[in-house]
Parts: sequence; structure tokens; C-alpha cells
Amino acid sequence: MREGELAIGAHHPRPARDWHLPAPYDWRAALAVLLVALALIWSGNRMEVDKMLGLTGEAVLSAVGVQETSQVGRGLGRMLGALFPFVIEDRMEMARLTDIDRDALPMFTRIEAVEVTTFRMNAETLKAEPQVEVKEYLVHPFGYLTKVLGKMVETFEIAIWATIISVILSLPLAFFGARNYTPNRFAYSASRGVVSFLRAMPELIIAMFLVLGFGFGAIAGYLALGLHGAGFLGKFYAEDIEAADRKPQEALTALGAGKLRVLRAAVLPQVAPSYVAYTLYILDRNVRMAAVIGLVGAGGIGQELKGRYDTFEYGHVGTILLVIFLTVFVLDQISARVRSRLIG
Repeated sequence: MREGELAIGAHHPRPARDWHLPAPYDWRAALAVLLVALALIWSGNRMEVDKMLGLTGEAVLSAVGVQETSQVGRGLGRMLGALFPFVIEDRMEMARLTDIDRDALPMFTRIEAVEVTTFRMNAETLKAEPQVEVKEYLVHPFGYLTKVLGKMVETFEIAIWATIISVILSLPLAFFGARNYTPNRFAYSASRGVVSFLRAMPELIIAMFLVLGFGFGAIAGYLALGLHGAGFLGKFYAEDIEAADRKPQEALTALGAGKLRVLRAAVLPQVAPSYVAYTLYILDRNVRMAAVIGLVGAGGIGQELKGRYDTFEYGHVGTILLVIFLTVFVLDQISARVRSRLIG
């Protein structure tokens, strides 16, 4: 019987079951993609994306020699050309220094005489005639570099105090903003609302308001960065508390430990490496943003950068940008090593 059944089965195979692969998308997804594409086309027209692509293409063709010149190339070329050479010396006109003793100049300084050509109107001919004058300058070979480094130290101090303020403010926000530790729904909603508000307010806007209250200087700078950073850290800290392994917490709770004790003994050891990584990231970000908020008078190297840029002293601007880059690069390397040791 078994052989007969096999023979019958060989001549009459069983019909295969009906099956099909589900479509990777349906009409709703296609409609959503179409609406997004139409919105991007509309927005791209408002944002002049076509003009941006055209100018960028001209700049690329000009760079490879296919086209003689381009608007982007001319503008950026003038700027980049004026950045070099970097200015590291400080020059002050001797005529403006009334209390200088030529026989006892400051250390490392020298007096330099420069011929300067000026044009003055001749009263008889009514024509501008060139006149050569000799001006003396007190030159400090590393004076401006020293000034920029001092401003960079101030910027780093602003970033440090901003990070300290961010951590202090974010810890209670994280505790009340974690679902498994908040005392009640009102505290949770209030904490999350404060975190969202601080994250939504850009540092530059906060600094503009704080400058009105605290005046120009570092106070407005580190307060603005600290408040904004507290929004980010409060959110990240709270999410890590919620995602921590619950088994150690349940074990301590079963032994009668309170929430604070459980948080300290079972949660913090788990989230400490992440907390350090987040804090180092905020510190690195604060160093970069401290240079930006200085543009509105909130202290640091940004004030010096804006002043030199407004007076078209691009060689000084190049020196400032170089110091900012080197500081951020070194800080990034240090942060990467600290994070690798904690994670490893």
C-alpha cells in the first residue's frame, strides 16, 4: 500500500498552498511619499535650492578650470585670501602711547618705523597729492596671540561653569522626569515641560536676554549655555534611568530599600559611564558654542572675533579660528580617551 500511495502521489502531486509576499508599501505610504516630495519641491523653490545648486556648480567648474570665475569663488576667495598670513603680533602706534619710556620698553617689544603714504588735498591745485610719513609702532611679536589665548582660556572657563550648571540642574530634572522614579504625574509633566522648554530655546537667544539683565560679559555666557545644556542632559539622564536593568532595582526594593537608595545603589552604577559621556559631549559643545554666543556680548573669544570681523581684519580672524580649532581638537581627543577608558 505504501508503494501504491507513493506511485499515486508521484502521478498526482498535491496542490501547493496559496501564499504571497506582502507589498513593501501600500497606497497610504505612496501618497505620503508623494506629499513629502511636493512639500520639498515647494520649500526648495522658497529656499532657492536651484540657485544654490547653480552657484555651487559654477564654483566647481571654476575650480577645475572649465569656467573662468564664479560668484562663490570670488566671495570666498577674497575672504580666504585675507585670512593669511595669521596675525600673531600686536602693533600700537607710538603717538597714542603718551606714557611709554623708549629706554625701558616692555619685555620682548621693539619700536618699528614704517613709511606710510597718505593723500592730502593741495589748497592751491585742489588736487590730492601723496605725502610720505614715518610712523613708529610698538611691536610685541606674540602680543595678539597672547591676547587670543587669554580669550580662549576665558571661553573654556565659560564652558566649564556652563557644564557644572547643566549637571546641577539636570539631576533633579532627570529624577522627576523618569517614569519609574517620579513621585507623581504632575512632577513628571512639569519636569518634562521644563526640559523641553530649555532644549527649545537656542543658546544665542537666551544669551541675548541675559545680556540685558547681567550686562556684557561671561555671566550671561555660562548661564545661557548652562540652561540650554540642562535641557539636553535632563532628557538623556532621565531616559537612561528608565532604561536601566530592573532586576537589581527589584532585588533592593524587595529588601525594603527606598527609591533614593535603589537609585544610588542599583541605577547609578549602570548609567555612570553614559552620564560621563553625555557630560563630556556637553562640555565639548559648550566650548564651541561659547565662541558663538560671544557674538552677542556674552564674553569669551566670540566678542574678539566679531570685533575683528566687523573691522575687516581677517588676518586676526584667521588666528582666532585657528586657536578655536586647535582647542576643540585637543578637547575632543581628551574626551575620546576618557570615554574609551570608561566603556572599556
